[in-house]
Amino acid sequence: MITIGFVCFGATDALAKLLTSDLPSLEVAWFRQIGLFTGVMIMLGMRGPRLLKTNHRAIQILRGVLAATSATLFILALRYVPLADATAVTFIAPFIVTAIGGLLLREPVGMRRWIAVLVGFVGMLIVIRPGMGVLHPAIFITIGAATAFATRQVLSRMLSGDDSIATTVAYTSITSTALLTIPLFFVWETPSALWVWLVAMAMAVCAGLGEIFIIRALDIAQAVVVAPLQYSMILWSTLYGFLLFSDLPDGWTLLGCTIIVGSGLYTLNRERLVAKRQKDRARAEAANAAEAAARTEEI
Repeated sequence: MITIGFVCFGATDALAKLLTSDLPSLEVAWFRQIGLFTGVMIMLGMRGPRLLKTNHRAIQILRGVLAATSATLFILALRYVPLADATAVTFIAPFIVTAIGGLLLREPVGMRRWIAVLVGFVGMLIVIRPGMGVLHPAIFITIGAATAFATRQVLSRMLSGDDSIATTVAYTSITSTALLTIPLFFVWETPSALWVWLVAMAMAVCAGLGEIFIIRALDIAQAVVVAPLQYSMILWSTLYGFLLFSDLPDGWTLLGCTIIVGSGLYTLNRERLVAKRQKDRARAEAANAAEAAARTEEI
């Protein structure tokens, strides 16, 4: 399910890049969010207002603001940057999550994971090669998009355990769509051809389906198990980029992407091991407490 979700997201990004040649980036971002918004409205109709019940409304709204920001920045960069290159740079998001968690939230981050973060950033520098004039300067906008996305993931961690995934997605969709609708009146350009409308609708459908498949996957499997499959995005982005725009990443981009993916997989594996140790420790403490209680009762 999560693989299908990322196939849909790859198609969403490719169609968004196609639309940027005819529509403003903000309008493309709005069309992208409409697909998810429609799905949320259907879900809201089925489950009722209880879907929006939360004790963290401010965090939920902030997450929606970041979703709108990351989508708009990424689509803006796609106007000038090859799809695979932009996707490769966004892979630094897990490292930014680790950095924010360690520096701001005081989460325990070992030396190995910090080294993985540094290696991942080296991989990003290989992809963008600053100062060499290889890629359009808009590639740096994707770093802003990745940072907004990573901050959104940190907020998701803060919400986990209290709010359901469906509630979080609902707030994200409603907030981001409302935020993008306000300035839309100032930049709106009516699509001049039927194909533009069809591509916009297809993009919205792909975005909505991608979110639904990923939500379902996270409902039935642990995040640490399915998270590595996010890196399959580079395959779909390369494929779509070649089919639609005849773009293929060069050797340096592939090298940088390989370094980023390798470091990311290592970081995810370390998080899995840390989570497993914490679970084993909690289980052992619970067993010891139960044994002590039993002895006390015998006495």
